[in-house]
Amino acid sequence: MSANVTASLAEKNAEPAPQKPPFRKVAWLPRDIAVDRRADGSIVLKSRIPLDPFEPHIPASLAKWAKAQPDHIWLAQRKGPERQWRKVSYGEAKRTVDALTQALLALKIPEGRPLAILSGNSIEHALMTQAAMQARIPAAPVSPAYSLMSQDHAKLKYLFGLIRPAVVMVQDGPTFEKALAALDLSGITVIHVDSPPSNVPSVAYADLAATPVTPAVDNSIAKITPDTIGKFLFTSGSTGMPKAVINTQRMMCANARMMMQVRPRESDESQSIYLDWMPWNHTMGGNALFHPVLTEGGTLYIDDGKPVPGMIEETLRNLREISPTYYANVPAGYAALAAAMEKDDALCRNFFKDLGVIAYGGARLPDDLYERMQALAVRATGERIVFYTGWGSTETAPTSTGTYWDTERVGLIGLPFPGVELKMVPAGAQYELRLRGVNVTPGYYDQPELTAKAFDEEAFTALATPACSSIRTIRPRG
Repeated sequence: MSANVTASLAEKNAEPAPQKPPFRKVAWLPRDIAVDRRADGSIVLKSRIPLDPFEPHIPASLAKWAKAQPDHIWLAQRKGPERQWRKVSYGEAKRTVDALTQALLALKIPEGRPLAILSGNSIEHALMTQAAMQARIPAAPVSPAYSLMSQDHAKLKYLFGLIRPAVVMVQDGPTFEKALAALDLSGITVIHVDSPPSNVPSVAYADLAATPVTPAVDNSIAKITPDTIGKFLFTSGSTGMPKAVINTQRMMCANARMMMQVRPRESDESQSIYLDWMPWNHTMGGNALFHPVLTEGGTLYIDDGKPVPGMIEETLRNLREISPTYYANVPAGYAALAAAMEKDDALCRNFFKDLGVIAYGGARLPDDLYERMQALAVRATGERIVFYTGWGSTETAPTSTGTYWDTERVGLIGLPFPGVELKMVPAGAQYELRLRGVNVTPGYYDQPELTAKAFDEEAFTALATPACSSIRTIRPRG
């Protein structure tokens, strides 16, 4: 028998490759990308699909849902000795935010002077941020590490000198006493939530939240424009001192709409439920996750756990109770979660039960970890779950590209969102990536020389510190 006949029979008798289980259905936006290949070797990618209309400012979403679903839970966080969930509805949140706004307006803060928040994620942190925006005061969440882990508080003092806050908020005064002592607080109002610091005068958050509301609040909200600064978010400072990235209301609202447009919700879908630990002083937690929840009227459970030994247990406890519809984490978090679910069927079933999309960022997800997570998803549901990721930076509010299709590959950065242009500039054997769009910052606060260097001649920004992926360059094929 000839070799060709033998090979033909072997192929005929070979068992077909097993078919992979289907992905759980996601109504992705179609991919329709215009590609402009230029003579200088650069490539510009842009979605042909226009960006949907978006809210004029972030507080507009709170007002919308407070009216449409006042009793629906917006925020929840474990509190007290029993660590039970404290829940805040949209209606309750709006009433508290309006009272806090009135209190901030009464301080007569000079234009541009921000509210610095030194503490981590909390319900009070969220409500105070919304109040600052309604009062047209930039919110400036600062990494708690600058206060609690630093010995000389050098970065904290540098940031205070840069942005010159008029108000400082801490969750617990005694915890932040050393940091407060390191700062010149002359003329600055300090707000505490739990207990007052012993070394500086402060006012209680609860007292501010009880302020009677006047028409001044609505008048202030009416004066918010798309160019109003909503936040200062700080770069990591890994190559020097952090920079204060201006986040306008237009940037943040447009970016939230982009993320929702590429993953539109079906009309019969249940309300969105998120459980998340990512810090709000970072653009991924504070913008990319927080704003879509508010924009679509979902519920955010604040996870006080983290993907590190001694704290992952809190996350696992929460996931035994909460079934998220969307979940995001870093690869280390998924490694710990996979190990726990492989030993705990109930945890596994509860995690995947309502999950539509699972997202990762900060680094490439290892292939073997991807396969472990998919095996767990199939075990729990009979379906695979799409792993989603994207790319951007603090300067782009942050996500500008995304893998908005049923991809089986990890390590991609995706395609541009509607409203975003991605320029790939040859850089030796690789490409440098640059972005232009409605979600891009106008610059760094009070640092015009750094702002000028951040943009090329076509107003594309080259990102020095990507926030959504570890991938900074792309190797050309061929």
